Parts: sequence; structure tokens; C-alpha cells
Amino acid sequence: MLRLHPYEYHMPAALDEALSLLSDHGDDAMPIAGGTDLVPNMKHGLFTPGHLVALSRVREMRGITSSPAEIRIGAAETLTSVATHPEVLAAVPSLARAAELVSGPQLRRVGTIGGNVCLDTRCAYYNQTKFWRKALGYCLKKDGDVCHVVKGGTRCVAAHSADTPPVLSVLDAVLEVASPDGKREVPIRRFFTSDGIWNRSIGRSELLVAIRIPRPPDGTRIAFQKLRPRQAIDFPLANLAVRVGLDDDGRVSDFRLVISGMGSYPRRVGRVEDAAVGNRLGPSVIEAVAEQAFRQCHPLANITIDPEWRRAMVPVLVRRALNEIAAA
Repeated sequence: MLRLHPYEYHMPAALDEALSLLSDHGDDAMPIAGGTDLVPNMKHGLFTPGHLVALSRVREMRGITSSPAEIRIGAAETLTSVATHPEVLAAVPSLARAAELVSGPQLRRVGTIGGNVCLDTRCAYYNQTKFWRKALGYCLKKDGDVCHVVKGGTRCVAAHSADTPPVLSVLDAVLEVASPDGKREVPIRRFFTSDGIWNRSIGRSELLVAIRIPRPPDGTRIAFQKLRPRQAIDFPLANLAVRVGLDDDGRVSDFRLVISGMGSYPRRVGRVEDAAVGNRLGPSVIEAVAEQAFRQCHPLANITIDPEWRRAMVPVLVRRALNEIAAA
């Protein structure tokens, strides 16, 4: 049986109190919201904080509000809340869809959108028990100095496995981040880094407070696709979000494709817009985009499923997403 180590649990009611606790206890403290990923990782000995700072009662991190310009989602809102909220469903249904496909219903009721955005990267050599990892000599991400994915690698390539960030990326979301020194805004395209050990540009004593999403202009269509072994619970083998802007003549004026699950961060696929912009979204354009995405994406062996099969599925997901948009 996997057991939790001893720790002290704090339940602040205000953001300032939560930030103060994280600052006071330094590297020995971690925030916890739903805990659906953190608690299993603690049982595996991947994290051993002496203090957990609960965020469920922090009022500044709750609520979903809207204005003519944007929708603001508190980072401590559950994934179920995001997936079922009328404003989210009406304005950005693709985000509701992505939230709805995270894990299973029990975990979505407690897991938060902020936790999904800040989800720790995963790897077949990292997300194991301490006994298993020790037998292999550990890895770059935890306790070791060897990457078992890229032989001789000096940088961790654990996989980014969250579902909402690709959609938030094509939506140009802005993240509100708070620290004891004040608040700052980070465009989500600048939030993630290529370092699988800590793949987000947020300090250990900082908190993601809220997500602001500009309302897409008229003519914008977005689709989300997720690949996983079973249609419940499993983390993605790959996922993607596509944003297509159509002009009054029905031609593509804006095109963005973001894919995740391949490496340590969600990546915007380059050059695909060359095949789409200025054209109607017909079969030939869809096929050209799918082929370009296949050439651009090269999954690593950082999860247990064959990377070549995952790569072969990239154009399949692209076709599904674009056919969905074309049929809308």
C-alpha cells in the first residue's frame, strides 16, 4: 500500500494568506486544490512537502464571470464547473469540451482548471513508485542524472499531459499570477517552457489566480481533439486545438494549430497556416494541413504507447477537427 508522508495542512480563506504561507515555508510547501494529481505523486514519493496550502476556500480564486470583452475563470473552479457553465458553453464551447474530457467524472468534480493548466509533466520513467525508480537509477526529473528517453540527454523531456492549455492557447488566454510581491499577467503562450522538470514560468511561491479569455470575434471556429487508450480516466497520448477564422466570403483568414502530449509543452505547429489562409476549408486544404502537421510532429518515447503510432494519429486528429469545423 502506498502511504502519504506526514505533513501539515493549511486552509487559508484569502489569497494574501495563502501566498504568505507559501512564502514562509519556502520549498517545504506546495499548493493543493483538487489534489487529483498531487496526492498520487506524493504517494509515489515524487513530492514530499511538509506543508500543503489548500486553495479551495480562497475566494479570489473562485467564480466565473463575463463581460462583453472576456470571460474570467477563477483558477480554483472545478473542471465540471467549467464544462457545464452556460457562459463558457455559449462563448468558448471548445474549452468546455476540453474540460469535459479530462480524466473521469469523479476527478473532474474536484480537479480544478488551474490545476490542469499547472499539471506536472509525466513520463514512463518518472510516474512510478520510488522502489521502481530506484531500481532503474532514477532520472533527470527526480533524484537522478540520466534521461531514459533521450540517451545522453541533459534536459528533461517528460510529456505535457493537460487538456485545457491547447484550447486556451488558441484562445489567446491571459493568466493572472500572484506572488507576495504583487500580481502580474502572463499570456499563456509565454507560460510554458521546454524544461520537463518545471515546464511553467511560475515561481514556487506564486499562484495562478485566474484565467481571462478574450471573446473570439465573429467567424471564429475552434475544435478540440484528444487521443487516449480508453475514453475515460486516461491522460492524453496527444491532443490538439485548431482555431479557424473565416471572412465574409467563407475563406480562411486566421489559422492556428496547437498540439500537446508530444513534448514538455503545448506547441504551436508552424507553416500549417500557409496551406489554409486565403482558401476555403475544403478536403484538399484539410489534407494539406494534416500532412504538414505530420511532418512537424515527432513524439518522444516518454509514455508507454509507441511514438510512431502516436505520430501517425496526428493527421487523423487534424482531419477530425477540421472536418468538424467545416461542417459547423
